[in-house]
Amino acid sequence: MFAKVTSLGLSGLAGYVVQVEADLSSGLPQFTLVGLPDSAVKESSERVRSAVKNLHYPWPSSRITINLAPADVRKTGPVYDLPLLVGLLAAQGVLPVPAPHQAFLGELGLDGTLRPVTGVLPMALAAVTLGVTELFLPAENAAEAAEAAGLTVYPARMASDVVRHLCGEEAITPATPGGFDEAGTWLGPDMADVRGQAEARRALEIAAAGGHNLLLVGPPGTGKSMLAKRLPGILPPLTYEEALETSAIYSVAGLLPAGSGLLKERPFRSPHHSVSTAAMAGGGSTPRPGEVSLAHNGVLFLDELPEFSRDTLEVLRQPLEDGAVTVSRVHGTARYPCQFMLAAAMNPCKCGYLGHPTRECTCTPSAIEQYRRRISGPLLDRIDLHIEVPSVDYEAMRRKDTPECSRDIQRRVNAARAVQQVRYAGTEVSCNAYMTPPMIGKYCVLDEKCEKIMHSAFDRLGLTGRSHDRILRAARTIADL
Repeated sequence: MFAKVTSLGLSGLAGYVVQVEADLSSGLPQFTLVGLPDSAVKESSERVRSAVKNLHYPWPSSRITINLAPADVRKTGPVYDLPLLVGLLAAQGVLPVPAPHQAFLGELGLDGTLRPVTGVLPMALAAVTLGVTELFLPAENAAEAAEAAGLTVYPARMASDVVRHLCGEEAITPATPGGFDEAGTWLGPDMADVRGQAEARRALEIAAAGGHNLLLVGPPGTGKSMLAKRLPGILPPLTYEEALETSAIYSVAGLLPAGSGLLKERPFRSPHHSVSTAAMAGGGSTPRPGEVSLAHNGVLFLDELPEFSRDTLEVLRQPLEDGAVTVSRVHGTARYPCQFMLAAAMNPCKCGYLGHPTRECTCTPSAIEQYRRRISGPLLDRIDLHIEVPSVDYEAMRRKDTPECSRDIQRRVNAARAVQQVRYAGTEVSCNAYMTPPMIGKYCVLDEKCEKIMHSAFDRLGLTGRSHDRILRAARTIADL
């Protein structure tokens, strides 16, 4: 007896169909699982055996062969427990063989309960394009899967619920999309909390309006981290497409809260300076997204920038240019998007008080030079705005008037982004920071006076071609504001 059940797999953020083929043949009782399964998939035989018996369904007393096709792609995780159980019961005639447009995924408990798995959202999005119209999965994953338009999602808490639905005994109520509000309200920290620092506040507004990278340099306690944490609050709200992309990454990483749908706020990632290169860029024996991808469509904040290892910082160079990172391993290659804003903060020297108006710097000139050399020139060249954040005087801290709030700044940022959306309509460019060289030549034309200023600065400061283009991009954003 033979049965074929459709399931789904994931390679990076790309989903693909996996056919779970169950065959029962004569011979001594034996369970064989083939199709390049990893350890978690191999162990599914014991979970499925216990679940079948505890749900009081028959376990075949014959030779069992399970094939996961395509056989040349490595299968990972416990996602195939449910389709394996359905395939075994269908091969015995306990339930009808599911149609090809019906897909199943989910981890089984020993008592038959369905537990959530990771990567459901990108698999659900891929399922629609692969001809799947019905998806059976754990109830905790239903909210994210329901966001895939054109897919009927059946949430189940027990494997027996799926069996009864397929047998026509008790139908499962399909899940409904939770809806998405693109004008969501920011509930994080507010710019109204920041006293003084008018120049740094202006720099954050410019960075947000054009999607530019930002470096804040100043003594300890001047508010560099405080400012950076408020950057997501002045960025435009996530669009539905951006929320889908970001939520798919978090789903693969297992960071999407159980029972939730799409992310509503732009991500803000602030890894410790001890983070490894693999954790920053992504990797592992089974490739997983790193911090740069988890910050996609949001902000990656690196506090105490020189304290990060040189290798970890250098791995940022290619993602900052390309907006994507490719992780290659023996078992496959995964490509993750990582179009993020880099916000970094650092002290001017090791002790932190170089140039401070009241405290004396204790660093030697060689120590200052060594400290700054921890950050390479090519990385600094990829940061559009370098801003000094001076110490705040007492009068500014005790001032009674309330500084401008994030909502008011966000209105100006949204207006500038609207200008850019019209300018780049029909292209893949979303904001000024990602203008291509031909676009710079078209939209950043300098008059004679500006040409002289740029020429003088280029020669006097020893600017690179990349610096030249980034200055023009930032100037275009200021003009948009």
